[in-house]
Amino acid sequence: MAEENQPTPVTKQDVIEDLIANFLREVEAAATYRSLADKENDPKRKEILNKLAQTEEVHAEKWAEKLQSLGITKLPDSKPSFWKSLQLKSSSLSTNLERMELEEHRNIDTYESQKKYGDESITGLLNEIQEDEKKHAHSVRALVNSSDPQNSLQIYLSRERWHKRGGAGWIGDAIYGVNDGLGAVFGIISGVAGFTSTGRVVLVSGLAGMIASALSMGAGAYLAAKSNRELVEAEMHHEREEIESDPAHEREELELLYQLKGFTEEEAAMVAERITSDKELYLKTMVQEELGISEEQLPNPWRSALSGSVSTAIGAIIPVIPFFFLSGLPAIITAAIVSIVAHFLVGAGKSLVTVRSWWQSGLEMTLVGVLEGAITYSLGLLGNVFLH
Repeated sequence: MAEENQPTPVTKQDVIEDLIANFLREVEAAATYRSLADKENDPKRKEILNKLAQTEEVHAEKWAEKLQSLGITKLPDSKPSFWKSLQLKSSSLSTNLERMELEEHRNIDTYESQKKYGDESITGLLNEIQEDEKKHAHSVRALVNSSDPQNSLQIYLSRERWHKRGGAGWIGDAIYGVNDGLGAVFGIISGVAGFTSTGRVVLVSGLAGMIASALSMGAGAYLAAKSNRELVEAEMHHEREEIESDPAHEREELELLYQLKGFTEEEAAMVAERITSDKELYLKTMVQEELGISEEQLPNPWRSALSGSVSTAIGAIIPVIPFFFLSGLPAIITAAIVSIVAHFLVGAGKSLVTVRSWWQSGLEMTLVGVLEGAITYSLGLLGNVFLH
């Protein structure tokens, strides 16, 4: 029974086949980096990609030499596959870099599994190349972060949004909350008013809609802020572990990030030396540079919930107000006028946090409000016809 659980012994042929696969893997990686470098316009990024290719070529030579020592004098064709070439041509630079980062991590795992051979010369070579692959993975990640325009835009917008949190940020949140409450309850009021002219029914429906919308918005804002905080904390925890477990590679990544910003290698090394000397500053810098986030940006869930609820309730109560004083058709007409005017004002207010002109934004919101009211009122009328 014990014999059945013993691992299958590794033969010399198994080792040779794995080493040939290693050789082909490194040749393909070198060709891919060369191809990406040819497409790159930025001189510094091109230089980094060519250095990666050069290192992969050295790896391939080392595997070839090792295979020759094992009696393999003729190696298979190392030309990249048709599928690989098609991927390179049809995908963006950022996508190709992300694939290469994933490939580098796969190589690290593959080389780790091959240490089971017990051959000291092979294990030493595996350790050496594995270290290079880790460096490559960090370098490619830095290139991905700096080459993806959408990612850069998201980081920039995130920084700007949080930078303005004390001013225009809360104004924007309040405007969108008012907009949601106004739109939701105006639709309810219009639909119920089309179904029945009883002012009390419309009033109760509007108040119920206001409370539901406010609570829903508050709960959504709380959960979103809490999830965002937990996500950021998890990312920071992960980054802290990376710094503690592999400080050398993390420092190399930091230096590379500053080189991509335009610093020389010497300047980047000096900045990295200053930052890495302070553990907390080191962590905050890596998280900021890689993810575009910082602890200071973490939203307060309860503040978000209160802001979302109150602003939504303010917007939601507007269409309901006329039904406190009027009933029947006058109440419906007054509510429609008040709500349409409110839509315009809210739309105009959105120009505080957008680049559009106030009148364009206001007219757009007015049109949305008119269409919303017309559709829900019509549905209410149809309901009154078919259900009575």
